[in-house]
Amino acid sequence: MSNQLKTRAITADPAKQIAALESLSQEVFSQRAHDYDLEARFPAENFTDLFHINALAAPVDPHFGGLGFAPEYGNIGALWRMTRAIAKADLSFARCWEGHNNALMLIDKLANGEQKQRWFSEITAKGHRWAAWSGEPQTKLPHQQYSIGTRVEQRDSGYVLNGNKVFATSCAGANRAILLVSLAGPGGAREVRDGENNLLMLACDLSDPSISFDGQWWDPIGMRSTVSYKVNFDNTFIPAKDCIGEVGDFLTRDMQSRFTPHYGVSFLGALDAAYEYTLKIINSQHRQQDPYVQQHIARVRLNIDTLHLWMQQVAASLDKQQFDVAREQGAQFRYLAEQLAQEGVALCIKICGARCLNKPSALERIYRDLTIYVQHDNADHILATIGRRALGLQVDNAFFKLKA
Repeated sequence: MSNQLKTRAITADPAKQIAALESLSQEVFSQRAHDYDLEARFPAENFTDLFHINALAAPVDPHFGGLGFAPEYGNIGALWRMTRAIAKADLSFARCWEGHNNALMLIDKLANGEQKQRWFSEITAKGHRWAAWSGEPQTKLPHQQYSIGTRVEQRDSGYVLNGNKVFATSCAGANRAILLVSLAGPGGAREVRDGENNLLMLACDLSDPSISFDGQWWDPIGMRSTVSYKVNFDNTFIPAKDCIGEVGDFLTRDMQSRFTPHYGVSFLGALDAAYEYTLKIINSQHRQQDPYVQQHIARVRLNIDTLHLWMQQVAASLDKQQFDVAREQGAQFRYLAEQLAQEGVALCIKICGARCLNKPSALERIYRDLTIYVQHDNADHILATIGRRALGLQVDNAFFKLKA
């Protein structure tokens, strides 16, 4: 594999592209995951390897050098196969990969031609990495001494940004980030007031000296190498030419619901890894005849197969441009993925015993990463949203708020 990485191999064959990424994930990314986690370090080398196999512009229009792995080009399933393979190797890296691709899908769908040409060429020629940040929670924790949020001042030539965001995934390694900020004040996309008339998407150059990162903010039990720091903006100027789409487009064009099932795909990848690890333990300890092991591993297998079928169904709906159907299915898949992945990992732990929760066991890392990652959306609210839709009530497709 190392020899292959010396030369950037460009191919438009989706099957070859996916096979190259799956090979990288299995042979290289999975081997690096332990150190990235231990050091809470951004997986920069992984992104460089993806650049060398021409995988960094996966969801982008092929006319701009991308692979067209997006609903608009009838192939979101290819992107999700990539994500599943990466999550199987390293769930933290999968989160960084998701954020990069979510940003590219926003640009591909909503940016103008000049912006696409400028930014996509930087990705395909230079390996630039992107992120998309919204996090501005407005409720305080008991120990929290400061407020979180941004304020935006509009000027003729652009926007001036002050304040901060948290959960800024990939901030130590990304070149640019799409900032979801509101002209109405703090809150990001999730807690914005009147977002249809105030929410902006600003493409921010992260090398700007007015921007600083606070790594002390990020010390979680899992997903450590996502480096989701607190980021501070001190009179950061973003020119108008770097504003993506129209005000409110992120909400009115319902972009978040496209990303929701992507989280479920990552949870499935983590369960794949736990299952594979557990099979090795069973075989090495010659426990195949234990009836309880047989039952537990059967349930894990059924969970994987169930989620695989759901993933295929949602992808098929998106690729057919059946967005109303896909929106409903995506929320259902996201909820089930959390439940079945967590149940499956718990069964794997039950089979393998306490030693599997001791480093450097891969299952120990998977358990920690999955525990924090599934908190990204509130499962109770997702389930309530599914129920509200079944009852014919109005729902919030983006963030599953109880008052839509």
